[in-house]
Amino acid sequence: MSAKKEKTSPAPRGEIKAFLGEGTDFKGILTFEGTVRIDGKLEGEVYTKDTLVIGETAVVNAEINVNTIVVSGEVRGNITATSKVEVHRPGKVLGNIKTPSLFIEEGVIFEGGCSMAQEDSKVPSIGKTPGAAYEEQPDDDLAATVKSD
Repeated sequence: MSAKKEKTSPAPRGEIKAFLGEGTDFKGILTFEGTVRIDGKLEGEVYTKDTLVIGETAVVNAEINVNTIVVSGEVRGNITATSKVEVHRPGKVLGNIKTPSLFIEEGVIFEGGCSMAQEDSKVPSIGKTPGAAYEEQPDDDLAATVKSD
């Protein structure tokens, strides 16, 4: 007698602790520990030091602050991830991304800006030369002194 085993795909970044399935509509602030997967609709804010998985059928309209996010659905809003952001086909991100590590698969849609500075690094303001630290001059807003590391 042979027993059939059901195919299951491994949960990214550990066991999924909570699941908002397709047809679920959540509005508000979501905070959690562990890995959470969303396949339904979410509107509001998301906070975790762990992993958020946005499934292909998900539509998320939120400000997202996580350690890691894996997107295969649609996200409208800004994403801040302290570890990394992955966007897989057919994913769509309409908003800004701030993370030290970014992976975008060919075929996804990303409309927004991206900042990939480490959390503790100093980032020059927009319009300044990347990779250099600047010190503003008190008398002239346009003058700056470049400091080398």
